[in-house]
Parts: sequence; structure tokens; C-alpha cells
Amino acid sequence: MTTSQTNNQLAPRQNTQVDLSPQTFEQALTFAQYLSDSNMVPKDFQGKPANCLIAMQWGTELGMKPLQAIQNIAVINGRPALWGDAVIALVLASPVCDYVTEEDDGTTAVCRVRRKGGAEQVRSFSMEDARMAGLAGKQGPWTQYPKRMRQLRARAFALRDVFPDVLRGMAVAEELQDMETAGKPPVNKHMGQAEEVKQDYPQADFDAKLAEWKKQLDKGVPAERLIQFVHSKNASYTLTESQQKTLIDYQPVAPAAKPVAQKEEITDVQPKSTPATDAPALSPEKLEADMAAATDLEKLYELGSLLDAIPDVAQRLRLNEVFDARVAELEGQ
Repeated sequence: MTTSQTNNQLAPRQNTQVDLSPQTFEQALTFAQYLSDSNMVPKDFQGKPANCLIAMQWGTELGMKPLQAIQNIAVINGRPALWGDAVIALVLASPVCDYVTEEDDGTTAVCRVRRKGGAEQVRSFSMEDARMAGLAGKQGPWTQYPKRMRQLRARAFALRDVFPDVLRGMAVAEELQDMETAGKPPVNKHMGQAEEVKQDYPQADFDAKLAEWKKQLDKGVPAERLIQFVHSKNASYTLTESQQKTLIDYQPVAPAAKPVAQKEEITDVQPKSTPATDAPALSPEKLEADMAAATDLEKLYELGSLLDAIPDVAQRLRLNEVFDARVAELEGQ
């Protein structure tokens, strides 16, 4: 082996690690876009490059690399927060921290901290505190891991109180999650609209009123509207299928035809009398006015039977809307 080869083997290797931390705002925008397109970032940041950019800036102020910031900053109810493990990591890495110790006796978690040059500070969180806050027994980590949750609460109180400058005023995610859940009002589940049970219309009453209803049918009132009218007047009853069929199958009696006048004998080329003029067409304006003036549903349905005689389709549709509105008004009285 030559001296040159020996020197090459003994020479320190250059660090080839790539640091993707952006150095300019344009690089930060590009990096945020890449992060938001990735499936390896939390869901709060997927498809949201603006959130990624803000999280990276928060990380810079806290002394974290971009990927550390994305993984350790949570967005809870629109507010950024640090997960509990990141909180203690930042404090322990700070030169102003002397020590942080944590303990739990089974019911109370205690966190002791001391800032260099200061006195020891102690914060605790017990199951009694959890009950008063509405957290004890709550479904989720407070039921599955109560010791861990007590530890995080005591840690959050101690570190936020003693090291606010290190944490830059950031909240603790676990604490915000508990506050968000505790502040939610109870959910009222909608069980659907209650089914209204109606009784069959008494057959004796139906037979007693059938003659009167047939008169309405003879006047041209459609059977469907008559059935609707009966139901609106009797909220607790409904016509049976056979009763409705009786009304629908009824054949209205046509009004008696006027006797045909005898034809005049024509003795001249010119007729002796002028032909009778056609009956005046139904006025939509008058029909609308009559419906507006109707004070009971019976009269209104009688007027409604004339709607089909309106030749203009647009006017007929408009009058149908007027009719439906008046029915709703009279039914509400």
C-alpha cells in the first residue's frame, strides 16, 4: 500500500448529510408545498402549505428544525400548541434550565423544576383536580392512561410557569385538547321525526257527509283537493283507502242541459237573428281576487276547481301558487 493510499484512508470523511432547512422565503414556500403534499406529515398539515409555513416559522423561533416543528406542533381549535414531550425537550435543552424531575404516587403527579439562579418550583395535579375539571372517567386517555395524563398536566403547569421565555408562550397540546372537550356542549342526538298515528275516519260520519261532499264534486272540485280539505279539518283522522276510493271513483253529475230552442224557419237568404256571442272568458284577475277574499276552505276549494279553465299556462301556474298560499293561511287559522 502506498503512502498516498494510506493518507486517503486515514483522512476524515466529509459530512454528506443534506440539510433541507430553507434559507430564503422562496425556499420556505417551496418546502412548505412539498411538506403539504406528503403523507408523512400530520393530517393538520396535509394539503395546507400555509399551515406548514407558519409551523416552520414557529419552530425556528423555538429552535427546532422544520421537520421537528411539523411533527411537534399541533393545531387545536385553530391555535398552535406543542406536544408535551416537545415541551420538556425544549426546556431541558435550554441553558437556563437546572433540572426537571417528575414523580407520581398513584393519585397525584408532581413536577419539580428549577431555573438556574432561582429557587425550586413545584406543581402538582391530582385525581381530585381531574374530577373538578370534569376529566376523571372521561372516555379516552383519561380512562386508559390516567397516570400519564396527570404527569402531562403537572409538567405543563410547571414548565409554562417557570420557562415562558423558552416556550415563547406556546400552549401545551394535551391541555388544550382537554379544554376543548370539556367546553363542548352535550350532543343532542336527533332520533328522527316522531311518527304521527292517526285514526281511521269514522264510517258513520263519512256516510253522513258523503252527500254534501258529492255536491262539491259535482261543482268541479277535484277529489284530491276534497280529500286534502277533509284531512286539514280533521287532524286526528285520516280517510281510509276505501273511503278515498269512493270519492275518487265518483262520477260528478253534469248539470241539467237547457232545452234547445226550436230553430227558426229560414225564409230568406239572410238570417232573421244574429248568432249568440260566446260566453265571456274567465278573468284571472277576478279569480285571484275571489281567492284572496275567501274566508273558508270550502269556498276556496270551489274557486280552485276553476283553475283548469285558465287558458294561459303562466297565469294558471301563478294562480295555483296563490291558491296554495291561501290554503296554508286558512288551515293555520
